[in-house]
Formats: sequence, structure tokens, C-alpha cells
Amino acid sequence: MNTPQSPIPIRIDIVSDVVCPWCIIGYKQLERALQQMAGSFTADIHWQPFELNPHLPLRGQDLREHIAEKYGTSPEQSRGARARLTELGESLGFSFDYYDGMRIYNTFAAHQLLHWAGLQGKQMALKLALFEAFFSRRENVGDPGLLATVAGRVGLDAGQALEVLTSGRYAQAVRQEQARWLDREVHAVPMFYFNDGYPVPGAQEAQTFVRVMEKLKQRSGC
Repeated sequence: MNTPQSPIPIRIDIVSDVVCPWCIIGYKQLERALQQMAGSFTADIHWQPFELNPHLPLRGQDLREHIAEKYGTSPEQSRGARARLTELGESLGFSFDYYDGMRIYNTFAAHQLLHWAGLQGKQMALKLALFEAFFSRRENVGDPGLLATVAGRVGLDAGQALEVLTSGRYAQAVRQEQARWLDREVHAVPMFYFNDGYPVPGAQEAQTFVRVMEKLKQRSGC
């Protein structure tokens, strides 16, 4: 008589930034892959800090201006890219609300809050809420007050969240984590690590993640 196999525990580290559209796209593709592999794995997901724009001032910068300066993208190319992202997001159940005058922000405070949320068992909820705040709700994810409000939306104490940011108690811990991933040559995001040994760069299709997990399943002997 065959006995059903227990789900295999896997750890997935996702190095990302909350203002990176491909990071939420990549996560949504991973989510699809995990749904396809339902019953085979129990995934323990950890979001790791990466700042796309660490030198941005707190007031941020106009997004179109920023993209043009950083990548040399023309207005037409930028509009086309935003349209493609919006369409892809819709197909994956995520809403991108790009608009004229949209700004991009410094995210160091957001990463400090995510570190704290991880200690409270709320990191996933907060990460997804921050993606939504920036891309869907037109909110300033560089503003400590707004970040505390978003924390409150996912069941964290907004007052404690604001104190975490004003005190900077996790600033050094975040810097150390950032340095650890840079030491591993992570210079672009998203980057996915399965069981700390199977790197998958970029916002891959769901089937790419499925293939990686199939390998993990085979190597576990299941």
C-alpha cells in the first residue's frame, strides 16, 4: 500500500525592492508555480533587502525623469514599458496604476520596517501591502508616517511601527543584510534562492520555478 508523501519544506529567499515592478511580477509567477505544485512543498518565504536607488533623497524623484537618467529611456519607450507591465500585472492579478507625475522613493525605511515585520510574523503581508501602496494606491513608501499606516493595515501596531522607524533600531541589521547579498553578487532584482543553493534571477515564468522545484523534489528522493 502506498502512503502519501508529506510536503517537502523549502526555504525561498527573495532579494527585492518594493519599488521594483519586476519583483512583484516575479513573486506572482512564483505564487502560480507554488499553486501548480500544491501538496508537494511547504514554502517558507523570506524577503531580503535591496535598494534600487539608495542615493535618492527622501522626497524622491519624478519616475520618468529617473528612468531616463538611469537607463537612457525615451518617453515613448517608458510609456510602452509601463503599458506592458500593466497588462502583465492584470494577467497575474496585480494592479499597476502608473500616472503622470508619479515619483520613485528611497526605500531604506521600508526595508527596516520589513525587517521588524519579519520578527512579528507579518513580513509577507507587509511586503505585499507595500507593493500595493506604491504601485496601486499612489502612496509615498518613503514616508515614515505612511509606512506606519501600511503596517497598521496588515495588523501591526502603527505606533510601534513609527517608533521602529524614528529610532532606526534595525538600520544596522538591514545594512548588514544588504551587504551579505551584495557579497553574493546580487546586483539586480528580483533574485530568488531556493534552499540557499538554487539561484533564479529575474521575473521568470511560473514554469521556470516549477522546474527548479521539480529538481528539488527529485533530489529529496520523493
